Amino acid sequence: MPIDTDLPFLPVRIAILTISDSRTPADDRSGDTLVERLETAGHILADRAIGRDDVAAIVARLERWIDDPQVDCVITTGGTGVTGRDVTPEAFDRVCEKRIEGFGELFRWLSYRTIGTSTIQSRATAGVARGTYLFALPGSTGACRDGWDGILATQLDSRHRPCNFVELMPRLKER
Repeated sequence: MPIDTDLPFLPVRIAILTISDSRTPADDRSGDTLVERLETAGHILADRAIGRDDVAAIVARLERWIDDPQVDCVITTGGTGVTGRDVTPEAFDRVCEKRIEGFGELFRWLSYRTIGTSTIQSRATAGVARGTYLFALPGSTGACRDGWDGILATQLDSRHRPCNFVELMPRLKER
């Protein structure tokens, strides 16, 4: 898909949330992967945090960022599997006003090329809440690379054609 270099690049202010009961800033490789990629692309790291696998805690963090005018987009990593502690999609269900169904579908399609049928264990998801984009990726660095490189790098680039998420941002709060 083409990038129209005649158009201006508009940086997106992105917050990164690693959802894990065990990761720390010293070993959060998935969060590091996303930060490196977004900054290399020219976007702005608006905030970064690590939170535990707890629906209420995830919702509280998402709500703070959704209400922060300095955050355009939140990308989470972790908690999208099928175990008892994996609750990120349930937290997204509590805050999303609109789902972006194709995100999870496309993520699993891309991931299939890397990990085969194991991709079916991912509940990657996305949506919009009060004008803020929300994307939930699995916790592995490979999944973060697949999600960013295969979807978010272009959809968060205002020059991507034929369309992208950035050009829709001014209209996300329309009624």
